[in-house]
Amino acid sequence: MTRLDRIHALLTAGLEPKTLDIADESAMHAGHAGAASGGGHYRLHLVSSRFEGVGKVGRHRLVYDCLREMMQKDIHALAMTLLTPDEAEKQGH
Repeated sequence: MTRLDRIHALLTAGLEPKTLDIADESAMHAGHAGAASGGGHYRLHLVSSRFEGVGKVGRHRLVYDCLREMMQKDIHALAMTLLTPDEAEKQGH
């Protein structure tokens, strides 16, 4: 199972997303200290009703809780766009 597959599986199990897009941007960070240690750089777009009534920091915590086993070892950086279904609809996603 690839890192992307593991990230997808962990987030799907924990957050039951309506939309889940993960991009591996590690190649753009070659030579960066995090890349040298083996951790990847990823961009995440996730829409979940689990984010209803949860602020930005709380949403990030939910994601980090799902990915706890991969953080700092497999994932060095994670850029996140985290929306509720209503927010995604309003933004045209």
